[in-house]
Amino acid sequence: MSRQSYELKAEARERVGKGSARAIRRSGKIPAVIYGEKKPPMTIALPYKEAFQRIHGGGFLTTIATIDVDGEKIQVLPKDYQLDPVRGFAEHIDFLRIGRNTIVTVNVPVHFTNDELAPGIKRGGVLNVVRHEVEFTCPATAIPDFIEIDLTGLDIGDSVHISAVKLPEGVAPTITDRDFTIATVAAPAGLKSEEEEAAEAEAEEAEEEAEGEDKGEE
Repeated sequence: MSRQSYELKAEARERVGKGSARAIRRSGKIPAVIYGEKKPPMTIALPYKEAFQRIHGGGFLTTIATIDVDGEKIQVLPKDYQLDPVRGFAEHIDFLRIGRNTIVTVNVPVHFTNDELAPGIKRGGVLNVVRHEVEFTCPATAIPDFIEIDLTGLDIGDSVHISAVKLPEGVAPTITDRDFTIATVAAPAGLKSEEEEAAEAEAEEAEEEAEGEDKGEE
């Protein structure tokens, strides 16, 4: 399921450049640009508060928005934004214009479920997340909020690879040359795997049998 779309009102701006951008910020707005779909870039100004809240509200770069530019409504996907490195103020936003068949590349977060059903975690193992996000290509109109990893049955030493993840139709990882790892269940210091415990148990049994034979011979 994709996140709910939203709408932002914007004003077209004719002037471009650093001086114009600074003037826009001083007036309480954020300079932005809409590009793509083989159309000329459109420079706009957005209301600062609304845009800033969207940037920090979660899923900004994976949620389609509608920009109302002086009455013209344009579907877009935010592709990048710049923040002031010191004060954290939003300085600029880039939007990609979305058409009916637009394919985009996005980073989608990974969510993990059923850790209580993973024997390795129950025994004190640690979930080692290799990738908190995975990069996918997908239709712009069908960007998933997240991909879900079911940890049921995972023991210490087990790994989850991308091939084990059920992906929505049209969603494909950008890495195609290998079955990459998303997470593993690692043993904490001092905790042995089941194989090691079984091997030690066999060794102890063998020792006890040997001791019993020795006593029998006596």
